[in-house]
Amino acid sequence: MSNYSDKGEVLSSRTYYQDGSLRQLAAKQRNYVLMKRILDVAASCVGLLLCTFLFFAIAVLIKLEDPKGTVFFRQIRVGKDGKHFYMYKFRSMVWNAEELLNKLMDKNEIQGAMFKMKDDPRITKIGKILRVTSLDELPQLWNVLKGDMSLVGPRPPLPREVEQYSAYDRQRLTVIPGCTGLWQVSGRNGLSFEQMVELDLYYIQNRTIWFDIKLIFKTVWVMLFPNNAY
Repeated sequence: MSNYSDKGEVLSSRTYYQDGSLRQLAAKQRNYVLMKRILDVAASCVGLLLCTFLFFAIAVLIKLEDPKGTVFFRQIRVGKDGKHFYMYKFRSMVWNAEELLNKLMDKNEIQGAMFKMKDDPRITKIGKILRVTSLDELPQLWNVLKGDMSLVGPRPPLPREVEQYSAYDRQRLTVIPGCTGLWQVSGRNGLSFEQMVELDLYYIQNRTIWFDIKLIFKTVWVMLFPNNAY
């Protein structure tokens, strides 16, 4: 069984989860799922109300720097059981970022089914600030309210990433994805794809309301004192 430390270190046997135990466990956690949904709805409603002025200020800054693009960026992501949905973020890249991606794929700095580049030339000046502070993720409170996402859970991957998943990796998709999770507070972009998967599976195996609340508070700390975010 996996062991997790506050430093984000995970020791596990990759065969531990292969018998479908995560899916069986998720089905048994009905009371937890209900409490989690109540927390999600309450927190997302409060968050959206409290952040109204901040949303407006960020929108103005985005438009001033790159008026050609939209304020919000929506992208198809893969949720629970492989269901696709639109995830919302504040736009942190130039308006034609997706068109430029193919030219940068050979500069990917992370192994596995993800693309990460520390000095990505597509990121705008205000976008870099938004990413370091994770403020670009705030519109996902709307996804949480809708039920596409939860406050805490594995990050929802892109369809092209899921196409590269092994059966083991796909176990990340047995629960509703989240705005934050164990990966984000344990090193984020400083970790490999394999480490991210291990952290997500550990979370799924051990998730409780108190674990979720702990991760939410840790996320606030990481936002105030950024940790490998780009």
